[in-house]
Amino acid sequence: MSTTPSISFRQAPLELELTALIAAPRDVIWRCWTEPELLKQWYCPKPWRVEAVDSELRPGGRMNIIMAGPEGEQIELFGIWLEIIEPERMTFTDFYTEDFIPQENAFMTGYVRLEDAATEEGVPEITRVIWGARHRTEAETKKHLEMGFEAGWSAALGQLAELAQSIDQAA
Repeated sequence: MSTTPSISFRQAPLELELTALIAAPRDVIWRCWTEPELLKQWYCPKPWRVEAVDSELRPGGRMNIIMAGPEGEQIELFGIWLEIIEPERMTFTDFYTEDFIPQENAFMTGYVRLEDAATEEGVPEITRVIWGARHRTEAETKKHLEMGFEAGWSAALGQLAELAQSIDQAA
């Protein structure tokens, strides 16, 4: 399987979802999602970059990310982890900050599902990565789509695949 993952997109009234097949083991992809120094390397599409990650990987723990654009733009994502089941699934939201303190301008609940995909003998491990975002209203779903959800996250998943494969090959 090539470095570039096979990606499919699904849209529902309150949900956007991408599914990618990545030629790397699930535990390596889990690390890329949960270790701040690895997350910084792939989480937003270039030329954007992740400047800071402050995360406490537990339900109710913080998940704060600051992204920076090439023109000095900044996007701050402050939220919490709702669910952590290593190395299978994680759910997070910006509806709350650490320890479930409500936020005024909440936007979405995100989820990641990692599943082993069938492989043939002699073929590298393949992981199905499902990344989705759920919204309160159809208007918020549409806004997220117009912000570049499909293209941006497809690019980021390509960067994730490249990083995960390089980690796997180095092991």
